[in-house]
Amino acid sequence: MSRILVIDDDKGVCDFFELFLNKEGHEVKTIQLPSLAMSALQSWTPEIVFLDQRMPEMDGLTLLPDIKKASPSTIVIFITAFASVESAVDAIRKGAFDYITKPFKIDEIRLVLKRAIETYTLREENITLKKTLEQVTSYSLIGESKIFMDILELVHKVANTDSTILLSGESGTGKELIAREIHNVSLRKNNPFIPINCGALSESLLESELFGYVKGAFTGAVKDKIGLFQASDKGTLFLDEITSATPKIQVELLRVIESKEVTRVGSTGTIPVDVRLILATNQKLEQLVKEGKFREDLYYRINVIPVNLPSLRERKEDIPLLVEYFLNKYSTKHRLGVKKMHSDTMKLLDNYNWPGNIRELENVIERAVILEKSDIILPDSLPDKIKQTTMIAQTLSSNYRPSSEKYVQEDLHKTEGFISKEQQILDYLKENSKITSNTCSEMLKVSPRMARNYLQGLLDKKLILQQGTAKKNTYYTLAS
Repeated sequence: MSRILVIDDDKGVCDFFELFLNKEGHEVKTIQLPSLAMSALQSWTPEIVFLDQRMPEMDGLTLLPDIKKASPSTIVIFITAFASVESAVDAIRKGAFDYITKPFKIDEIRLVLKRAIETYTLREENITLKKTLEQVTSYSLIGESKIFMDILELVHKVANTDSTILLSGESGTGKELIAREIHNVSLRKNNPFIPINCGALSESLLESELFGYVKGAFTGAVKDKIGLFQASDKGTLFLDEITSATPKIQVELLRVIESKEVTRVGSTGTIPVDVRLILATNQKLEQLVKEGKFREDLYYRINVIPVNLPSLRERKEDIPLLVEYFLNKYSTKHRLGVKKMHSDTMKLLDNYNWPGNIRELENVIERAVILEKSDIILPDSLPDKIKQTTMIAQTLSSNYRPSSEKYVQEDLHKTEGFISKEQQILDYLKENSKITSNTCSEMLKVSPRMARNYLQGLLDKKLILQQGTAKKNTYYTLAS
């Protein structure tokens, strides 16, 4: 069944199409005034539009671009009693799919309509496939650490079952991407995958989205609406932030899981559904159950196969792979040429704790790709919090620091990050001809090892030169 809109000033034509298309099993609406067409498209999106070419108020060629702008995927078929090559070509040039002529021939209408429906369906399938492929090639599959490979092995092992899966883990660990991976390798992969964030909607809106409603169920319910459980039939429904579901929603979810039937808001009838449920949370569900904030019976229903996703700090050996992926992704996206990561920058990324996990890493790399002017991403392109947090960690862990707690605390207050320290060295060299590592250590009030790290960073950037051969005679000068 397709949604079809007929726009023609002739009531007889509208009545003919309504009768014929209804018998063919389609949902049909008719409009005799072209001026009402755009307002109709705001509340109801047809798949096919039959549009009369010549009407007193506005001709079809004038209305056609507005229809395509409001609903680009809608297919428009022209109706004309003035068939000519010129008018047909003009209509198709402006976005029409085909045209039929008056007086109508039933077989011709059926043929053109069949082709239009097939084209619309193919377009929608291509859009869905493109989105799926984009997700499949995302960073949910990037990683070589044992903890991550164990997760992927478990995911692939349970994918072809219909068991409910509960994904847990901190924000930014890729729960939705893992859910898509489960769907994409399952027997349901050719059917819909529909995600919804339970924390983004109020109770009434979430209820309407999940279960649908019937016309007249509440103010504004002007027509029936199917819910996401029905829309994802034979596929997968992903419920993110499940802990945000209110007690009422939790009860209704429990009923659907147990009965495999949904009841639309405002209806007493039930509708059978065949849906694979994947749920996700970044909270400790067991603790919420103990505190009475989440139903215990629902918890045991959804916790059939628990999968706990590791934080990025638990799989730091995957950071270089993720960095390389994001460098390529955003260098290409912003047409800046593929950039490389400087070794000092990579050390900073490795040493950072990543409270925002992979999502934070992705944002940091995109920012660095945009801000860095050279082909190599230097520490200066990283956010200050990463440079400062890493510097503090390195200072505390340095074997060259005095053990005095007071001295360490004073050093922390003076820590300013890689870039500010390097600038101090350059400023010193502008006033003096050379600097040694010992002089650098005393000037910056850091350990000899940290001083050498700063000097090495400037050497890598070719801002200074190393002079002398013997270690004790080594000194540094500004690069000319």
